[in-house]
Amino acid sequence: VQLQASGGGLVQAGGSLRLSCAASESAFNIHVMGWYRQAPGKQRELVAFITRDGTTEFADSAKGRFTISRDNAETKNTLLLQMSGLKPEDTAVYYCYTVLLGSLTYWGQGTQVTVSS
Repeated sequence: VQLQASGGGLVQAGGSLRLSCAASESAFNIHVMGWYRQAPGKQRELVAFITRDGTTEFADSAKGRFTISRDNAETKNTLLLQMSGLKPEDTAVYYCYTVLLGSLTYWGQGTQVTVSS
């Protein structure tokens, strides 16, 4: 399974970014897709995920500011993370991941998000 993340960049505090993660695996085989992030010197932390049936969960730090969705069209399977009201503490490398039916987990390569104050 290949996951290709994109959409990171530099934005001012209060701005917005949309991260995308394109998966090579069929949506039929995916149980969960989501995002983690890792800031310099910190542990990787969960940001948000969405399950096969559309249930979503967010870290407390992301609630009310981030939304997560999936495009399960037949020819593509893309995960989206819309981030608004960005804060300098959101600065991190964001990694998408997927958990397949059968519990195998795969990671994307990461995309850098930098929020300037």
